[in-house]
Amino acid sequence: MLRTVRFLALLLVLLLGGAWVFAWVTRAPGESLADAFAARLGLLFGGQMPVPAAGGVQLPQGMSLGGAFTLVDQAGRTVTERDYAGRWALVYFGYSFCPDVCPTELGTMAAALDAMGPAGERVVPIFITVDPERDTPAHLADYVSRFHPRMQGLTGSPEQVAEAARRYRVYFARARSANNTDYLMDHSSFIYLVGPDARVRALFRPEAKPEDIAAAVTAQLGGTRSGG
Repeated sequence: MLRTVRFLALLLVLLLGGAWVFAWVTRAPGESLADAFAARLGLLFGGQMPVPAAGGVQLPQGMSLGGAFTLVDQAGRTVTERDYAGRWALVYFGYSFCPDVCPTELGTMAAALDAMGPAGERVVPIFITVDPERDTPAHLADYVSRFHPRMQGLTGSPEQVAEAARRYRVYFARARSANNTDYLMDHSSFIYLVGPDARVRALFRPEAKPEDIAAAVTAQLGGTRSGG
């Protein structure tokens, strides 16, 4: 009897340890480790474990990112999530004055779409700025055109941008600087795969390979009809 109790106790410790590691690896941007751990425990004891997407992290059941937003595109038009309804999208939050990470990740997004061939036409690349003060529609129009001809650049009021970032749990903050015009932005750096329902289906960590993203997105598209 004592041996059985010890075995069950050891098994429980291993399960909890595995859930903690899984929470650490797959937690969403801005999600605390404690919240992530609690969510993974729910999966462990009451739900089905998700199958990770190749090259990315598929969101566990019960976790929801994305949804409604109101922003302004590079042509100066007000857009909402309804403008992209029924279409897949790759979304990245950053800013055009970013010296390194943002252009690298946007280049990765563009390369992934090109690697998908004709299937890439079903996916809209979207860049949402976290620096609306400097990233005006006209400025974004020039910036996004350098990466992909179909890339959408979205900005808006500080409140609109903050709300969109909150729904994706994106962290961003202005770095301390004595100069009001020349400054950097701290921000999380994930590429989000958004489904036709405006909800995030998977996310890709910084420095993910374009071919891995292309494979993961293609696999997701393969599970849907051509209309989305």
